[in-house]
Amino acid sequence: MQQIEEFIDYLNKEKRSSKHTVTAYRNDLLQFASHLHALHDSVDLLKADHHDIRSWVISIMDDLGYDPRTVNRKVSALRSYYKWQIARENIKANPTAKVLSLKTKKKLPLFIEAEQMEALLNTMEFDEGFSGIRDRMLIELLYCTGMRRSEAIGLLDEDIELSQRNLKVLGKRNKERLIPFTQQMAQLISKYQETRDRQFPGIAPHAFLLNEKGQKMSDGFVYRKVNAYLRMVSTLERKSPHILRHTFATHMLNNGADLNAIKELLGHADLSATQVYTHNTIDKLNKIYKQAHPRA
Repeated sequence: MQQIEEFIDYLNKEKRSSKHTVTAYRNDLLQFASHLHALHDSVDLLKADHHDIRSWVISIMDDLGYDPRTVNRKVSALRSYYKWQIARENIKANPTAKVLSLKTKKKLPLFIEAEQMEALLNTMEFDEGFSGIRDRMLIELLYCTGMRRSEAIGLLDEDIELSQRNLKVLGKRNKERLIPFTQQMAQLISKYQETRDRQFPGIAPHAFLLNEKGQKMSDGFVYRKVNAYLRMVSTLERKSPHILRHTFATHMLNNGADLNAIKELLGHADLSATQVYTHNTIDKLNKIYKQAHPRA
């Protein structure tokens, strides 16, 4: 649909949204267009009103079983689309304005305990070949920098300053940020690069992290690797690369790091996105208090 693809083009070229955001927004808009076609035998999104959107919300909750959090994200996609159409003067009012967000339960970020991460990185024996050293590099990178999966996949050799012990990350909306790393990490990076270049001689790597074929990693490859290693130390239901990002932030906060500093390291646009990690810290303090205070 041209109406949708023009908006997707705007997200890609002007707003510079992430690949995941663009894909989700396209799917949400196409799903809403399909609902309009079922209602009115028309897929003109510009003619939709708040009754159509409410009908869609009820439909995806009742028929598809979407939870309130997912529904709110989908309505947010419509809200952004109609704001864009207002700016282009194609419509006068945003039909999502009369659609209230659904109440959701607040979820605390899941994270791996410090002792479990220590067991994984200090006790676990990684293979000495390329794959083992690469796997250790992947886990250490995500845990020690807090970067997103897509940021790790997009990391280039030229983004890493070993002498300065920092790396440059290209985050959401193409915003760059610098993340420091330790001397131990610098040694691991050097060892990994030497092993990688021996494994693939004569090939100029187009990415820092490579798979067994000497190619840039995929999202699925990173997920499977991280999931397999976290299974060895954790019983959490979710064991995704993003859990390591939550773990990085939680451990930093628990060890006295400033919230604003963590915000910058994570690349959050707003402090409210970082403040969610304080709940884990408060929960830990409550447990310590109950265990340590005689009258608790």
